[in-house]
Amino acid sequence: MRIGILQTGHAPDAIRPETGDYSDMFARLFAGEDFDFTTYDVVDGVFPDGPDLQDGWLITGSRHGAYEDHDWIPPLEALIRDIAASGRPMVGICFGHQIIAQALGGKVEKFRGGWSVGRQAYDFGDATLHLNAWHQDQVVELPPNGVAIAESDFCKNAAMVVGKNILTVQPHPEFDREVIAGLIEHRSDAVPNELVEEARAGLSEPTDNADMAARLAAFLKKGAK
Repeated sequence: MRIGILQTGHAPDAIRPETGDYSDMFARLFAGEDFDFTTYDVVDGVFPDGPDLQDGWLITGSRHGAYEDHDWIPPLEALIRDIAASGRPMVGICFGHQIIAQALGGKVEKFRGGWSVGRQAYDFGDATLHLNAWHQDQVVELPPNGVAIAESDFCKNAAMVVGKNILTVQPHPEFDREVIAGLIEHRSDAVPNELVEEARAGLSEPTDNADMAARLAAFLKKGAK
């Protein structure tokens, strides 16, 4: 199955030699799922010609805010709406979750409650999954036809589905211990120290990345044309 990765940011330069970029993290996450990935660096202005080039789509995380004024955000929102209308499956992670919600009529804002970083517990109804987070922005209003399917104590709309072909999650199943350790070292200046130390303490605890990856892969395959 051909999956187009819409890369909306880059991993920190300091950790990229070890972790790879965000697209590489997803390739590792979905190893064995028989996905053939093509990456489009939309953050650098590189876009596909349309939704039909790939069987399914994935939008990565980013250090940028969905509400910020960047030249690449309006065309990304237009592409999201085109993919949604095409019926092809699309998943979004963190910023991907947020920009999809915004593009389809929801609202994203810098959350007044602050940051969520490191290993967190998410209630998906049928299971509680422990996944890594790294965000302050949140989806505070779902788009029309959007349904929340997971929450945490910090994040009410931690995952959503829109129609039959869109699934998004706020946490990062592609972030392993090494990535979180790198973010603590290189991208935590704005995060309160007590949250950084909690994230550091949680580095030795297991996550349910494989479980979340299986759920996302099954969703993509179910919607494949």
